[in-house]
Amino acid sequence: MTAPHNIEHEREVWNTYAESTRDKVFEDEELTFCWTQYTGHGPGPEILGDPETVLEIGCGTGRHLAFLAQKGIKATGLDLSPVMVKNTTERWGPLGAQFICAEVLDCLRTSAAKYDAVYSIFGAAWFTDPVHLFPLVAARLNPGGVFAFAQPPAIPGAYGPQGMYKGGFAGPAMFTYRYSYEPQTWEDLLLEAGFDHADAQVIEAPKPGHIGTLVVRATCL
Repeated sequence: MTAPHNIEHEREVWNTYAESTRDKVFEDEELTFCWTQYTGHGPGPEILGDPETVLEIGCGTGRHLAFLAQKGIKATGLDLSPVMVKNTTERWGPLGAQFICAEVLDCLRTSAAKYDAVYSIFGAAWFTDPVHLFPLVAARLNPGGVFAFAQPPAIPGAYGPQGMYKGGFAGPAMFTYRYSYEPQTWEDLLLEAGFDHADAQVIEAPKPGHIGTLVVRATCL
């Protein structure tokens, strides 16, 4: 099933999110890199291997990219929201991180750039149809490249595109879609898209009974 995405409508959703997170972009706490929603829990940037170039799709506040840029990695972020890209460029551009405002599928189709790693942390891989996204990511990876993403695991029995209202249930109908599957399905989708190896697993939350994190890693020869 293909969800009827409206890019301009979704850009409005993410502009609103960018406004709500502006303070987080500019706060001065120590930069860290974590795949889960729990501070200090789970794996770190080692999942990406040892890349010289990375692309984060749906980069949000850009803090993960800033962490990588500080390590000397050529770090590029892609986000649909011009408000977010303005904020992140102002804050993290001096560290060497670069930010691009574009729709992810259009950008990957038209760009000739290649990367050692492409990743998404609760970002575009969660909100983009994997049937369309995954082959484009594979085409943008250098040989031996890594594609990794993290997001909440699927709610049992709720698979495929899931509609999500933003900003509450009163007022303008602002919504987007996110995609949820079981780990095996994610692996199958990646292999069908041209990746040579794929591993998807759910990392349990630090407190029993709390929401875990789906972490997926795939590689190209």
